[in-house]
Amino acid sequence: MLTAADVHQLNAADLRALLAAGHPIDPATLDGAEYDGTSLNLPTWVERLTWKKFRKVFRRDAAGTLRGWNVRLRDMHVFGHFEVVPARGRRTPFPVEQALLLDYGRGANGVSPLHFVRDPLVAVNAGSSQLLLGGSYVEVFGGAPPIATPSYFTLDLRS
Repeated sequence: MLTAADVHQLNAADLRALLAAGHPIDPATLDGAEYDGTSLNLPTWVERLTWKKFRKVFRRDAAGTLRGWNVRLRDMHVFGHFEVVPARGRRTPFPVEQALLLDYGRGANGVSPLHFVRDPLVAVNAGSSQLLLGGSYVEVFGGAPPIATPSYFTLDLRS
């Protein structure tokens, strides 16, 4: 059974392989959950401009749609709203048919570069949504292939 510390030691190729080999997540287990997040594989200068630690919150809205948002911990700023949808059938730069997809284009982000970001999300360990792994890619206009970013992240369920 892998821990967050184990995953944090992986290089980009191993993170990509772990994301591809990840396990499906039952969306019902995310409803009402909050996760401590850690950004992985970003250059140090990008981490300094953004953040290394964050929180992801998941809630089902009145219409029954599973949504969520990010919280930057240093100032508790809420940003990056997303909708949780299946990755199956979506064109992604990762082989993640089994994943859920955090679709920021369906979130309440207004005019923002986040509108183009998508995060496939899988369980690291089979049958458990305690530790999740995600990656990020950008969906572009005009039917161009999506572009993978170097960014990965873990989500560790808050107790």
